[in-house]
Amino acid sequence: MQIYQTESKIIITCNKRLAPYLQQEVEALGFTIKRAFQTGVELVGTVNDCIPLNLNLRCASQILYSLGSFEAADPQRLYNELVQIEWENLIDFNGYFSITSNVNNEHILTPLYANVKVKDAVVDRIKEKKGIRPNSGPELNKAVLHLYWQDDKAEIFVDTSGETLAKHSYRKIPGKAPMLEALAASTIMATGWDRKSTFINPMCGSGTLAIEAALLATDKSPGLFRMNYSFMHFMGYDEQVFFTERRKLKDKAKKETGFRILATDLSEDAVDIAQKNARTAGVEHLIEFSVGDFADTEVPEQPGIVMFNPEYGERLGTHTKLEATYARIGDYLKQKCKGYRGYVFTGNPDLAKKIGLAASRRVEFYNGKLDCRLLEYNIYDGSKREPKKEAE
Repeated sequence: MQIYQTESKIIITCNKRLAPYLQQEVEALGFTIKRAFQTGVELVGTVNDCIPLNLNLRCASQILYSLGSFEAADPQRLYNELVQIEWENLIDFNGYFSITSNVNNEHILTPLYANVKVKDAVVDRIKEKKGIRPNSGPELNKAVLHLYWQDDKAEIFVDTSGETLAKHSYRKIPGKAPMLEALAASTIMATGWDRKSTFINPMCGSGTLAIEAALLATDKSPGLFRMNYSFMHFMGYDEQVFFTERRKLKDKAKKETGFRILATDLSEDAVDIAQKNARTAGVEHLIEFSVGDFADTEVPEQPGIVMFNPEYGERLGTHTKLEATYARIGDYLKQKCKGYRGYVFTGNPDLAKKIGLAASRRVEFYNGKLDCRLLEYNIYDGSKREPKKEAE
């Protein structure tokens, strides 16, 4: 079974509402998308094709290569189908593999049971053919298989990623309530930022937005920070393909930018964490970090975008302190950011009203399970609350 050279269905998953940005990335790499859906895209390719996808994509979670689909009404039929696959030509009997799954079948009360049936089929087949069985367990740092099983339709995949791609491997210190890297990259892409004009990130927290902006501007891909993927642990893997793709990442990455990226936070600890994360990502020299109130954040004359990710508070009810903060964000945008486009990412629509500006766009996202919006504000000279009253 030559998965590295044989074309099959590839499913690239992402968090809900990130699919439009994932699609942009995949197409920019020269791949043709057959189907886009709420949590991913589908295309056709080999596992070797999955290597540059794993190394380049910022918005993806997993890259799954289909080994085949079949009908399976119950666990025994699932096992019967899976045990026919030539696992001995995919997984070394001295190796290690793990199973993940997405299951909705009336006979399955816990996904762990479905995972066990997959493991049993793989182990039994390899033991029958080789006389020895590979090890298996929950770790995702070796060979990973993924089962998709809905009602009586099942499909088994090689998860070429293993550990999620949504974390970009540079953030060693998460900080308080950090934004997932894939989400941060997607929100920046949603702004339409040209990647060559000023980027301001007040209330930067652990620095994810500023760091992702610097990585986008310098074309530094997540694959530069990671040296282990599931695709490396299947039989037939040629490490030269990986190193050739990784060399391409290094060659295209820029070391400098011709504009400023500013990131500030009131917390010294947050700024310290952000600087350390930026150092790990190799972009600390591109970001001007400072400690202080967001309202004192410098606004360079060269316009660009200013992006906030403030606290959301509770979805229901009001918080006087946060209401005042959101009102001050509005004042800062109006008074200091003329000529810029302002963005506020929030999961609290009631607090968003306190900004006092009319949003020109509201882009839907999720932060975990929380329904969020990226609000866009075009800041013109003389922007005030008065025009909002006239519209009423």
